[in-house]
Amino acid sequence: MTVHFVGAGPGAADLITLRAARLLGAADVVLYPGTYLDAEVLTHCRPGADLVDTQDLDLDRITARLVAAHAAGQDVVRLTSGDPSLYSALHEQTRRLDAAEVPWDVTPGVPAYAAAAAVVGRELTVPLVAQSVVLTRTQARSTAMPATESLTAFAATGATLVLHLAITRTRALMAELAAHYGETCPVAVVARASQPDELVLRATVGTIADLVEEAGLRQAAVILVGPALGSASDAESYLYSTERVARKERLR
Repeated sequence: MTVHFVGAGPGAADLITLRAARLLGAADVVLYPGTYLDAEVLTHCRPGADLVDTQDLDLDRITARLVAAHAAGQDVVRLTSGDPSLYSALHEQTRRLDAAEVPWDVTPGVPAYAAAAAVVGRELTVPLVAQSVVLTRTQARSTAMPATESLTAFAATGATLVLHLAITRTRALMAELAAHYGETCPVAVVARASQPDELVLRATVGTIADLVEEAGLRQAAVILVGPALGSASDAESYLYSTERVARKERLR
């Protein structure tokens, strides 16, 4: 049998892919991240499926469940929050499965940053304002960041920043970002995007920390920073411009 790593999206039951729903409906065993997932997602699972909450399990215990299910000839899904390509421990788990000679595949999901951008109704790449998005995190009581990936270095680009796993350090991070983005740069914090208890905070680099602390946010939140979030720019994409379309017509 194959272990299916499936992106559960931002948490809402109707923001998973058709493939994800099909895999969940066929699985005998489903391992899911209870901390980040709306329980409604699990309604896609078939009745009688063995549902395992992984929030209190380490990687070795998670892998043991996956290997055991495979050995028993059971279909197994390992749900990850958002998309498996970001902060999902996919690398560590698949390395262990390879060592155990257990086959696996990956089904993508809606990433948290995309769900957050949708909630605030903003494009993160506005023409002539920001054309790059940096997805990163910070380090406190977690795995160390590579020396070349400092927040200051990313901030110097002026790109739209998406900070994962950083909500408890909001005040310190905003102090660090102020030198590059300015105190008045727009910031949006989206907690549990798409879920029933979704919370959206809009402020600036200089004021967002107060709102985060008042709300008592501790996890499952994404911080978006950058001028694109509040841009009043009237610049438009060349791809859809009258000039480009006319030029294309002339060349036909």
